[in-house]
Amino acid sequence: MEITSKFQTQDGYNYIVYDNGLIQQEFDTLIDYNNDYIDPYNQLGIKLDIMSSLRLGYIIGSIGKTPRSILDVGYGNGSFLLSCKKTISNCYGNDISGYSIPDDCTFVENILDDWFEVITFFDVLEHFEDISFIGKLNCKYLCISLPWCHFFDKDWFNGWKHRKPNEHIWHFNLNSLELFCKEHGFTMINHTNIEDIVRTPTDSSENILTAVFKNNKI
Repeated sequence: MEITSKFQTQDGYNYIVYDNGLIQQEFDTLIDYNNDYIDPYNQLGIKLDIMSSLRLGYIIGSIGKTPRSILDVGYGNGSFLLSCKKTISNCYGNDISGYSIPDDCTFVENILDDWFEVITFFDVLEHFEDISFIGKLNCKYLCISLPWCHFFDKDWFNGWKHRKPNEHIWHFNLNSLELFCKEHGFTMINHTNIEDIVRTPTDSSENILTAVFKNNKI
């Protein structure tokens, strides 16, 4: 990726814009992703169950079958893995928070070490300091869900609810997500904003972007 421009928001945070449309915050220190960060999401109750079912159904519909193995990166409180283990034989997870993984699921220390049919990043990729590892993933399919950054203009971006400095480092729209994954060997199968059923938008534009990709190397 090559830098095309830089800008500063009204609250003094600096951002980089790349030639593929990806936006990156320049940061000094990231927040601590511990149990205290995860716990508020446990209060969402039935919404998490609905979200997990939507996500799993979308993946199965996109690849045309139930996968034999799945790795959920950033599993949080494990709600998605709880849905997965009902129909998927081999369920794996990785998370830096220290939150326990659901029973009958296996914790993975290094997400690049083994092969998985599907690897998922739900509300996770935007938090990484470095996202170039995507091209090293060993999987047939990749599913990514993250805030949909339309970047209509800088005023919109300044007030965007998902612009969370030192927490959300990377910002994608549909085009930049597709280009970024293509640069790392993955072709988009389809995309959706299905999570907006639960995560209601605050305006007339899509709130959450979710997409499934196929590995070109397989």
